[in-house]
Amino acid sequence: MTAISPAGSTRTVDRALDLLAEVCSEGAISLSECARRTGLPLSTALRLLRTLESSGFVVRDQTGTFSAGPRLIQLGAYALGRQSLVRLAQPAMHRIVAATGESTYLATRGPDDTAIYIAMVEGTHAVRHTSWVGRSVPLANLAVGRALADEAHEHPYVAERDRLEPDVTAIVAPIHWAKGVAGALSVLGPTYRIDDKTMHRYGQIVSREARAIAEQLGHVGSETLREVTAE
Repeated sequence: MTAISPAGSTRTVDRALDLLAEVCSEGAISLSECARRTGLPLSTALRLLRTLESSGFVVRDQTGTFSAGPRLIQLGAYALGRQSLVRLAQPAMHRIVAATGESTYLATRGPDDTAIYIAMVEGTHAVRHTSWVGRSVPLANLAVGRALADEAHEHPYVAERDRLEPDVTAIVAPIHWAKGVAGALSVLGPTYRIDDKTMHRYGQIVSREARAIAEQLGHVGSETLREVTAE
């Protein structure tokens, strides 16, 4: 059996993505047209499109025409929903940073019981929390996980000394939506700067901004945001 080199593997991915781009650009396209536009032999184009079809990224009708599949539509809606949530949250995040000086994050549920940080506004202190955008963390035993699970019962926010970074304090408020919790706003800062009184004050600020975003979500009526909360 011949092993596929890293370069060959990358080339295969590039070709599959080129084919997927052509399918998306046209809405529906034939095999021969896909092959012509990408410069691939018919047999190569067919093999790659069949692989995409088996994964649900494209579908083929009875005439052999290819179009976007359910998996691709789902991912697109999910990404668009996240972008919509980020857009709505950005002004609130800037206000939180202006009021606290600490870095502020927006997180949503990810796959396999994780939370993913999808946006941040960096704090203004010389020592500040940074670089968690794109990072996934487990939901269990973390403030962000409790907020996304809507476990902030006694208060409208969850606050605790972070278990992943012991020198960091996390104050997190859930952003509610008709289907549950769309996301969570977090203030993350060094523990030495956030005593119990400050923690409570920041919690009030974060929860107030989370409610403001929730009110906006109530007026959006977007199916793409439903995809975010359905994951």
